[in-house]
Amino acid sequence: MIVRRAQEKDMPGIISCLEQVLMVHYEGRPDLFKPHTRKYTDDELLQTIADDERPIFVAVDEDAADGVILGYAFCIFEDYAGNNNMTDHRTLYVDDICVDEAARGKHVGSALYQHVIDFARAEGFYNVTLNVWSCNPGAQAFYEAMGMKPYKVGMETIL
Repeated sequence: MIVRRAQEKDMPGIISCLEQVLMVHYEGRPDLFKPHTRKYTDDELLQTIADDERPIFVAVDEDAADGVILGYAFCIFEDYAGNNNMTDHRTLYVDDICVDEAARGKHVGSALYQHVIDFARAEGFYNVTLNVWSCNPGAQAFYEAMGMKPYKVGMETIL
């Protein structure tokens, strides 16, 4: 398995994983998420693949066919330089991590997460952050096992 930047040829696998993530969220919060959709359109995904400040990393088997991935990590650069109330720092925000259902239990998530950490460290980021839905305790347990700690908590009142 290797982890590398996503390419246009990876779109079918990325789309499949995006749909899987959406269904996890839909099953946990059907009041907020629509079933059988995804976060990004094809055009948005193409733009993101080409954007150096929004890197997508994919885990692939070296001999896999084009379009077949084991998982992905979507990242976003956040720069707080000159911010009114925050210290000057850069954060690598992990917008989404998904391991394809067929590849779970093979340490794909750990490899993706470690790649993100190594990338962030090499690029001089201060920290790596992400959000995890409370309806996905498996993901929260995974991130805690990777050494992440909560730094803020989102709360709601449904009306």
